[in-house]
Amino acid sequence: MLTHTPLTQTQIRPAATLQSRNIPTATAGGALEAFDLMGSPMTYGPNEEIYGESEPAEFVYRVVSGAVRTCKILNDGRRQIGAFYLPGDIFGLEVGKEHQFSAEAIGKTVVRVFRRSAVVSMAERDCEAARALWTFTARELHRVQEHMLLLVKSAQQRVASFLLEMSDRLAATDSLDLPMSRQDIADYLGLTIETVSRTMSQLVSDSAIGLPSSRKIVLRSRRVLRELNA
Repeated sequence: MLTHTPLTQTQIRPAATLQSRNIPTATAGGALEAFDLMGSPMTYGPNEEIYGESEPAEFVYRVVSGAVRTCKILNDGRRQIGAFYLPGDIFGLEVGKEHQFSAEAIGKTVVRVFRRSAVVSMAERDCEAARALWTFTARELHRVQEHMLLLVKSAQQRVASFLLEMSDRLAATDSLDLPMSRQDIADYLGLTIETVSRTMSQLVSDSAIGLPSSRKIVLRSRRVLRELNA
């Protein structure tokens, strides 16, 4: 497996070379496998940058293991996290030619890196690949819209919504091992770390969650969390 070094022609093949390889046609349920054959694995350490804000969006990424956050430093110096990406998620898809956010590994993380031009080329010639790419794009748009709506809610609503989302995305279980820190959660929800901690403690008092450790959370009452998020 490759360790993180600047991308080179030997690590990421040009689109023309990728297209000439014996890549199977993407079929229903197989588009991801077809995309994966075009990608090169890269390993990143905790807090290591994958790409920077305003850098050319020449590559698309898929999380293999670990977790990724996208973030932007605001004019007043605060950090805003735009999204968290977990195993199986694709990120780095941009409407324009530059990345709007930076992307960083949260802990040790492995991603597959694809040339954007190769992914677009496959989608142009294969309808299943095009549908898969559309699905990824629509899912990301929905996530952005939900995040915007979340930021106008109360602190309890934001934290409750976040915990329900992570439960669905991580394993659909009531026991969560969060990869991100409290500070990450605060910067994602637009809250201070003190507010996040205080809200978590209140949810414990309400018997909505348990906190065996700072990153392990047990959902004791989804009903209470859903009512708070209503």
